[in-house]
Amino acid sequence: MILIPWDYICTMSLLLLPLRIVYCIYALIIFIILMLMVIPVVVVASFFGKIKGGNWIYLACNYWADAWFFLVGIRHRNIYESPHDESKQYIFVANHISYLDAPVIVKTLRQKVRVLGKLEFGNIPVFGYIYRRAVVTVDRKSASQRANSVRILKSVLKRKISIFMFPEGTFNLQQKPLKEFYDGAFRIAIETQTPIKPLLFLDAYDRMHYSSIFTLLPGRSRSIFLKEIPVDGLIITDLPLLKQRVYTIMEERLREYQASWLNN
Repeated sequence: MILIPWDYICTMSLLLLPLRIVYCIYALIIFIILMLMVIPVVVVASFFGKIKGGNWIYLACNYWADAWFFLVGIRHRNIYESPHDESKQYIFVANHISYLDAPVIVKTLRQKVRVLGKLEFGNIPVFGYIYRRAVVTVDRKSASQRANSVRILKSVLKRKISIFMFPEGTFNLQQKPLKEFYDGAFRIAIETQTPIKPLLFLDAYDRMHYSSIFTLLPGRSRSIFLKEIPVDGLIITDLPLLKQRVYTIMEERLREYQASWLNN
């Protein structure tokens, strides 16, 4: 094994810092330009209601993500551990560790879906305008707002549209595979009898660290589709066991794939 001196690594990091800053600024400018190009589609789609219009907005976000990933040098690939039926409804759940998770979602899921997202992201200029129309927002500090978000998600499922949730709620800032899960996704799964499809976002942490949007780097992006977990016949008292089952499966697979944040 060849050992590289630490002072050499530090020197190279300092030399590459200006290039990294230029790259991040470039990526941010492209991000904004593409968002501005999507806004007219969002405005028109908004006149066609929450369902049809929302589907069009999500489709526009698919194209936006394709263009942005290509222009900033991020190569995305979906890996299917078992066959995935895009015509079927699921409650998708994934690990959450990077600001890049949002565009990774629309690169990963190419079917009708609604994402549960934090209310505060809707305040971001340009991005927030699209975000508020493409995402079911939730204010986790308000019990009434959380309950309303759940009602919306259930109504979405009745329209034969899948939903996506981060069961960790917020970024995993630890060196463990996952944070503790909230009940929401599993409660909805049981109450609507909708199967859960776990996903793993393996490289978002390496492409953009949660500490700053200016840590963005080009490279690979992988989403792993795990085997669906049926909930047929489960009742609400089975919720803790279902939640633990999904957690254990995702935790084991993240370790097997050697998720990079486990080694830092």
